[in-house]
Amino acid sequence: MARFTHSATSQNPANNKKKRIMSQDRRNDYDVTNSVQVSDPIAVRNAVYELFSKTFPGASFDKIWLAFYDFERLFTGRYPGYKGCDTTYHDVQHTLDMTLAVARLIAGYERSVEPHDRLGARRAQMAIITALFHDAGYIRHDERDAEFSNGAEFTLCHVTRSADFLRRYLPEHGMAKDVAVSSMIVHFTGYEVDLDEIELDDPRDVICGHLIGTADLVAQMADRCYLEKCRDRLYQEFVVGGVAVENARPGEYMVRYRSGEDLLQKTPVFYQQVMRDRLNQKFNRVYRYIEVLYDGQNPYIDAIANNISHLVRVLESGDWGLLRREPPYFLGIADAANDLELLTKRQLASLSGKAIDAEALVMPV
Repeated sequence: MARFTHSATSQNPANNKKKRIMSQDRRNDYDVTNSVQVSDPIAVRNAVYELFSKTFPGASFDKIWLAFYDFERLFTGRYPGYKGCDTTYHDVQHTLDMTLAVARLIAGYERSVEPHDRLGARRAQMAIITALFHDAGYIRHDERDAEFSNGAEFTLCHVTRSADFLRRYLPEHGMAKDVAVSSMIVHFTGYEVDLDEIELDDPRDVICGHLIGTADLVAQMADRCYLEKCRDRLYQEFVVGGVAVENARPGEYMVRYRSGEDLLQKTPVFYQQVMRDRLNQKFNRVYRYIEVLYDGQNPYIDAIANNISHLVRVLESGDWGLLRREPPYFLGIADAANDLELLTKRQLASLSGKAIDAEALVMPV
């Protein structure tokens, strides 16, 4: 089981110089500014508190503090009834990185809009807690999920499961009024519900959905080891989750991604689709609110551009050895990485018949 260090890491966007934002010395488990250790729940909680308290002076942080505590218990296998995180791509670091991005987007948004359009402390609290549990659906329940071997098996339904978790969790902590909205806006992080069919009465709740959905995409794609994680970890989750390959008619099976390298070869197209269809259109370019905190710069978009540029160089050269970073795992189950690798190999070995290339590009990250 991975151990989480508990070093309190402070962030101050006003003091971040350009060279610091795009640091060449960025550590594998740190955020895009290389100032917050996004594998450490306490470090991220402290960074979120700093943003929240400055944005909403005097507002209580107690429920968010408790949510961070419960998140760590859930993902490390200490939350009653749950086994802990065993998905190597959608791990502790991913959720914490995404939650920090949500808090930054909220802070930038609140500073940018007219008072009547602001989210306010209670709605911001709901959005941050929703972010913390947006991937709770990957965590297996001791009893309900006893027949499953890994959380990646829930890839195609994990957001719905996360919404179910929020429906149970929020009322237990005095947030019953937030259940309806939270369990809907969490779907902005996935592809299980058509975003155009999500109906919310208050446009500020829609904004929360846009902020959460944006943070989920930009945080993971800006990860220093995004390319290696896609090749070595996300592909395995896609195999086990029935995304990379799936049985079709008798004697045939469909193939969307033949390997981790094949997934990366299709990633530039995915990036273009994400930028055009989701970040710019569906989510109305809310990623720009980050720029309020960084003197007009957007470290997330810059880091993503760097990752895609590097990927293009790899693809053009054919030299996969250029992807040599070895990010650590932050999981809640011992040997989960080895178990997922073995499960992937067994799943691929079980396929028989003729392979049919799938037409649709499906990438429910």
